Amino acid sequence: MINFEKQQSIAFVTLSRKDKQNALNFVMFKQLTTIIKQIKKDASIRAVIIQGEGEHFCAGLDVTAVMKNPINIIKLLFKWLPGNCNLAQQVVLGWQSLSVPVFAVIQGNCFGGGLQIALGADYRIVHPDAKLAIMEARWGLCPDMGANVILPSLIKRDDAMWLASHAEPISADKALQLGLITQVSDDPKQHCLAMIDTLLARSPDTLAAIKRVTQQSFNSPRRQILAKETISQIRLLVNSNTKKAIARAKGADNIEYQNSKRW
Repeated sequence: MINFEKQQSIAFVTLSRKDKQNALNFVMFKQLTTIIKQIKKDASIRAVIIQGEGEHFCAGLDVTAVMKNPINIIKLLFKWLPGNCNLAQQVVLGWQSLSVPVFAVIQGNCFGGGLQIALGADYRIVHPDAKLAIMEARWGLCPDMGANVILPSLIKRDDAMWLASHAEPISADKALQLGLITQVSDDPKQHCLAMIDTLLARSPDTLAAIKRVTQQSFNSPRRQILAKETISQIRLLVNSNTKKAIARAKGADNIEYQNSKRW
């Protein structure tokens, strides 16, 4: 599901469900949080590369697999306090908690939860043919994996709203124009390795300090955002319009939504 390999001082984290475009199931969420903790404890790791096996980075949440056991939805969203990270948010913001630079190598489809995981990285290097999308709105849901903590430091508010609302894929060039990604490259993995080679010439303490100071300078009200993400998602999961949105996403174009409730 998630392959972890350490080559010298670089940790490679590979989403490995090639037959499903590396779509996320519940086990993968658990594995990612374990790997993040493992990396955090290993002081010999100087950089992290997150990648997808095969032609795609990640097609997002494997809804069918997760819904086979509905209790998994509760496990993904559960948190002791509203402002804490739940399991779904940990696999995004966990990369931000590391003191080393984290790179996402993106090719093919990078949708939904896959894009949110990539947003948790410090750098996103993307193949020109890649497609990126926040797709939760297509299913009547909202982004709820912590991406809203990161997006304000990357793109304008109206662009963030439009990206999450229209739920359609955009090109790598458009993502670069918006500021959603770091660079477009014909060989994104080699591009990352070249960047890492430059960073390895710097003190690891310097890089850690720069990462923390930069995070603080772009600081958002994290606990309030995480609470709002989860509360909104729970409300949407029991909302009648969400069932209609799912039906529309499956091709039933004659569905009409009910009037919105107060938010």
